[in-house]
Amino acid sequence: MPEIQAFRAVRYNLGHVGSLSDVVSPPYDVIGPELQERLYQMSPHNFVRIDFNKIQPGDDDATNNRYTRSAKLFKQWLADGVLFTEADPALYVYYQDFNVEGKDITRRGFLCRHRLSKFGEGQVFPHEETLPAAKVDRLMLMTVTKANFSPIFGLYPDPEKQAEKLLDAAVAGKTPLAAKDHLGVTHRLWPVTDVDQIAQLTALLGPKPVFIADGHHRYETSCKYRDEVYDSGFLTSQHPANYTLMMLVAMDDPGLVVMPTHRLFRGVPELTSKELQTKLGNNFTCRDAGQGPDRAAEIWEEIETLDQQGTMALYTHKDNRWLLITLTEAGVKRMAETAKDHNEEWRGLGVALLHRLVIEDLLGCKDLPKPRYVHLVQEVVDGLKSGEFPLAALVMSATVDHIRQISLRGERMPAKSTYFYPKLLSGLLVNPLE
Repeated sequence: MPEIQAFRAVRYNLGHVGSLSDVVSPPYDVIGPELQERLYQMSPHNFVRIDFNKIQPGDDDATNNRYTRSAKLFKQWLADGVLFTEADPALYVYYQDFNVEGKDITRRGFLCRHRLSKFGEGQVFPHEETLPAAKVDRLMLMTVTKANFSPIFGLYPDPEKQAEKLLDAAVAGKTPLAAKDHLGVTHRLWPVTDVDQIAQLTALLGPKPVFIADGHHRYETSCKYRDEVYDSGFLTSQHPANYTLMMLVAMDDPGLVVMPTHRLFRGVPELTSKELQTKLGNNFTCRDAGQGPDRAAEIWEEIETLDQQGTMALYTHKDNRWLLITLTEAGVKRMAETAKDHNEEWRGLGVALLHRLVIEDLLGCKDLPKPRYVHLVQEVVDGLKSGEFPLAALVMSATVDHIRQISLRGERMPAKSTYFYPKLLSGLLVNPLE
């Protein structure tokens, strides 16, 4: 059974750092060089210096590198009172207020320690494939600092919204800690130390499955770290390494927003839209959707309205045209043959159809360079105007229901099948692993 636990978190001393907005940061995997530098300039105590320290000239593999600097800063900030450890174990109610397409939205959840179980051995389910490099990076940081710095994002079923009612009651009338991030999202945090409220939430979540929405790499890294502690002979049943920092949100929460992840491809052959249509054959119905990158917004609006995983749009740079394509019965049969190692739900995903059927099978392009993944249509337009990409795809995101269905069948979706917006902040809480 999954097990959640209150814990004594490490967090910022606002009397020392002032505004929480100046010191928290996005998670490492969305920070590019420009944003990293901007965060460095915001405060000498911005959390990016711990979670995603800069690589410096003269770094080595032993005592002087980004990971050892993170560990030194973490210890120094604790010693200097920049960070402090909570007096009492707590769960932390965490709300995010944001705007999407003119609509104000609040996503409700809470932060806790969650007992680890390897995928396939418990009630924690992954939904996406992971990449080795990211896991190596996070394991290095965790091993040197002995802490979780960024929460994993987990989903649990709660159709009757029992947890939401408990969370709202726990924070009613209380003033939160608050921070605004670089995208304008407001993050609100309330420590909950009342043992009865913690017990109610723990009992409610105890028997429920948890589906990883974001943070697969960090979850697998936490399992690896736990195994290393076990091998060292120091692991007891209540050792902190048995747990990881997790944000839990109900799958039925109205604030869950899943954004698409469109693709800009490198390494594919230059094709005109007619040449592409020939290669697609009778597996898709095809319709010319116009010329030029700026058509993307109107085309995407049509795809969203249709709301079908098998409908997507492909842009060919060679003739500067868009092709709107929809899967046919022949395409369903072709996908069933080319992806017979996966179940029907997996084969019906837009991202699976794009990569396995269109790119790998029909175009014959395997082992391509990693695509540029973008979420906003304007990012697609900007990328296409650069002339760098011979092919682009507007593709539907997988839904929360897809996550539930496919995960429970023991499958994993292709990488970047979902993008839950907004990201969880790093630096709100630290989970010590000692």
